[in-house]
Amino acid sequence: MPPSRNIAQLISSFANADGGYIVLGASDNLEINGLSEDFHANAITHKALDLLSPQPQVSYQYVAYKGKKLYAIKVDKSNSLIAVEGKIYERTGANVKLLNPTEIQFKPGGYLRIKIINQQIEAYKKESTNAKTKLIEHYQSILKIIDDLGHILYPIDTSAPTVNQEGKTLARILFSPFVDNFETYLSDLLYEIFLAKPVTLKFSSTVTIKEVLDCSDLQEFVNYLAKQKIGKLQKGSVKGFISDNAQINNLNVIDNLKQNEIEKILQIRHLYSHRNGIVDEKFLQYFTGEFALNLEHQMSIDEICDKLCYLAEIAHQIDSAAIAKYKLAQMNDE
Repeated sequence: MPPSRNIAQLISSFANADGGYIVLGASDNLEINGLSEDFHANAITHKALDLLSPQPQVSYQYVAYKGKKLYAIKVDKSNSLIAVEGKIYERTGANVKLLNPTEIQFKPGGYLRIKIINQQIEAYKKESTNAKTKLIEHYQSILKIIDDLGHILYPIDTSAPTVNQEGKTLARILFSPFVDNFETYLSDLLYEIFLAKPVTLKFSSTVTIKEVLDCSDLQEFVNYLAKQKIGKLQKGSVKGFISDNAQINNLNVIDNLKQNEIEKILQIRHLYSHRNGIVDEKFLQYFTGEFALNLEHQMSIDEICDKLCYLAEIAHQIDSAAIAKYKLAQMNDE
């Protein structure tokens, strides 16, 4: 079962073209796999329709075919453009095309590397999950802020930490959310894996009756559980997160070297969020001999960009492996 946003994108693309059918439970090569009964397709389709403006003429129902249950969505051609949260898609042949892409404008003569990074991560959007598309869009917004406020973030040189106090604060504020968004990406990806392979959800953890009842439907519960899984990562335990989540561990992407590097990035985020950048003893455990106790930790914009690129590349590798292993639905912001 694809997430509701993917279904909304498909419905929009058909409505803005000649209409058509979306059949869930069949692969691209027309292999009939059937749709798991663990999720209610009607509820997820309703959420997809809520994302559309205006709502097109759509009908949907379960269909039995050779002993397998499929789910068919019939989309009529619309007389007006149908948008998904402001984005307009159109079906062209076997592809979905974004008709109104957002183009980020950077300052002429600004920091060239920002433009290069933006081009690189924009390319990551191709054949990506909804989770990775959201991550990249967040990273692009951070790059735009860096470009707009270069006069306080790197007034002298991009390779040197700013001496501007306002710039120091802003650098810490910018660094934390791009690490937070990486964690959110992993949570969103787990959610998409649970939808695609419900069996991975059944054996993933024990939950209370209250946790189940607090969610309005199964999709909300799956989303809740995916967010709960990120707990150890938020506490700085990358190895704990990997060992507890076979869905990510089995992709064989994050080896020990990468785990250690991500761990360090998380520790910097923790220092910026909770210690205002002042080095403590816990931080020194991860950076032996590199910094002095009780002094201010600072990074240049070059260093911040290095770490943003590193997490984006890790997310790209994880995403590609997850799509291949779990046959996840892909976004098509092309």
